[in-house]
Amino acid sequence: MNFLFVFIGGGLGSLCRYGIASWMKSYHFTFPYATLLANILSCIVLGYLVALSQKSALSSTYSLLFATGFCGGFSTFSTFSAETFSLLSSGSVFLGLANIGFSLLLCLGAIYLGIKLGT
Repeated sequence: MNFLFVFIGGGLGSLCRYGIASWMKSYHFTFPYATLLANILSCIVLGYLVALSQKSALSSTYSLLFATGFCGGFSTFSTFSAETFSLLSSGSVFLGLANIGFSLLLCLGAIYLGIKLGT
């Protein structure tokens, strides 16, 4: 049943991200504002859900549906940001900064590798 909640939430999050991208496509921005907006909105939602979880005001079912599913489908950047924030705020500054650095460098490298593999 847990997989179903994540699946439904992920689908809804993906639809929202697609909706924002479709809506903003007509503006012909050179900067990826749609992705930035999805990341910001997802971070706000996930931050709110984290706060509810810390107060035990969010059931595990709703956490799977909204935090894992919806926010995961809407933007994995929100999860990255929440995990990094947790590391930094718990005093693990080195690990938080390492997460930022490794994520950026390794993921950019992985994109490059994927492109090379596909060409």
